Amino acid sequence: MKIALACDHGGLNLKNAVIEYLNENGYDFVDYGTNSTDSCDYPDFALPAAEAVAEKKCDRGIIICSTGIGVSIVANKVPGVRCAHCHDSYCAEFTRRHNDANVLAMGEKVVGTGYALKIVETFLNTQFEGGRHQRRVDKITEIEKKYCK
Repeated sequence: MKIALACDHGGLNLKNAVIEYLNENGYDFVDYGTNSTDSCDYPDFALPAAEAVAEKKCDRGIIICSTGIGVSIVANKVPGVRCAHCHDSYCAEFTRRHNDANVLAMGEKVVGTGYALKIVETFLNTQFEGGRHQRRVDKITEIEKKYCK
């Protein structure tokens, strides 16, 4: 599984911890930046990561800012991306099982590093259930087709 990673200056420390986790667990990833604590604009980094997932260059994405809110808004503007802003492992599990979310957004100032890595582990290791949930994901895709022209 190949992971697209991105953060702004407010998510750099957590992104670096996620990189360490991914390396230790044998995941392939692409880092779309930032790599500095200098103030920057989260859309400049979240967008290329989300596009990589939508274009199937990466299987999943993990994007981080101070709260996780800004990057999730950006990612969800990209057709084909179902980004879930999670701050607990229960949400990470069920967004994969029921929504087939392909991008995880987190906030460095919202969740501690240890628990964030548990969220990442859950997000990456939980499979989509399909079945009745596929019908709902298909409806989301139809909404995208209607409004994302």
